[in-house]
Amino acid sequence: MDIKAHAKFVRISPRKVRLVTSLVKGMKVPHALVQLKMTTKRSAPVVKKLIESAMANARHNFKVDPENLIISEAFVNAGPTMKRWRPRAMGRAAKIRKRTSHISITLSDDALKNGRTEEPKNAATTDAVKEKKVETKPKAETKKQEKKDTKKASKKKDEVKCEKK
Repeated sequence: MDIKAHAKFVRISPRKVRLVTSLVKGMKVPHALVQLKMTTKRSAPVVKKLIESAMANARHNFKVDPENLIISEAFVNAGPTMKRWRPRAMGRAAKIRKRTSHISITLSDDALKNGRTEEPKNAATTDAVKEKKVETKPKAETKKQEKKDTKKASKKKDEVKCEKK
């Protein structure tokens, strides 16, 4: 079951909001709220309020206990950009872009039923890296090395010819 909540036209740059949404994606709801409370980013209260809205949707619309849900999706799309002009030297003007965001949060209990819970992402990759052994191949001879070898061989032949005479 997916419970969704959206916040549109939020006057924060999408790039800055994505930092916070990627922080809480995959977390259980109570843990995510604590994490957002301690985060000092400007978009953290907005995302926290959106998660609380999704929790209210779960309680009211679906009669589900939101404490057992996880944040299955959290993504940010760019909204419309307001353009303003700042005067510059010699009659020029510089464009200022005031960006907006559309934030979407999806809470789900499917991941808990399937046995998936939050795990450190790096745990599996670090084990695989430790087990993998690095094999070194012998270096192939370079062209310079081959030239040196052929020159040495030709000098030896010349010396042998001189000795025979």
